[in-house]
Amino acid sequence: MPAPDPRLAAALAALAGRLERTQAPWWIIGSAAAVLHGAETEVADVDVVTDEAMAAALLREAGLPAGPGEGSDLFRSAVFGRIEDGPMPIEVMGGLSLRTARGWEALALATREPVEVGGARVWVPKRGELIGLLRRFGREKDLARAALLESLPRA
Repeated sequence: MPAPDPRLAAALAALAGRLERTQAPWWIIGSAAAVLHGAETEVADVDVVTDEAMAAALLREAGLPAGPGEGSDLFRSAVFGRIEDGPMPIEVMGGLSLRTARGWEALALATREPVEVGGARVWVPKRGELIGLLRRFGREKDLARAALLESLPRA
């Protein structure tokens, strides 16, 4: 994997520092996770998902309220906040749910693999699961990232 943009690396290291002593599992998803898997795509912010309690604690530690996000017709979070005090914004989502044909379903990631960035360890879903998640999000930018990941050689 090529080294990520220095701002992304610094944001991930700061996030890992905030989360290193937590017990709840957490994952980087979205564009940042795609980059960590080797895709060349733009990253505007870092998306991190965890459980509701951990998301609330992380936001409180950053001096932010820990309430529900506005969501969209595709996904919503029981706890959402945007930390903007670092090199790149970090969007924290706790209790993320996706809309399906059956209604709202809680996101349950099954895989978790470490990636070392700038001396810090962050966690991402395995490539196949990330591709599936991006496809479930269904937005044009997510589908493009899924296609980028699918085009990469197998690790």
